[in-house]
Amino acid sequence: MSQTRRLAAIRAADVAGYSRLMGADEEGTPARLKARRSGSSIRRSPSNHGRIVKATSGGNGLVFLTVVNVSR
Repeated sequence: MSQTRRLAAIRAADVAGYSRLMGADEEGTPARLKARRSGSSIRRSPSNHGRIVKATSGGNGLVFLTVVNVSR
């Protein structure tokens, strides 16, 4: 049986000091993170052929099934 192989790029990100930030401001921290993420690579990933595979309050994981950005 033949196997198909694919090359993929994986990106994992974590917010440094998330627990400390939440301890200091439990309501404001998620709001600030949401505002910062609005222009981040999470929103841009579909245009770069990326897919969010895991999203948590303090981090995220994305997979890009192509390592070459193809413009269409």
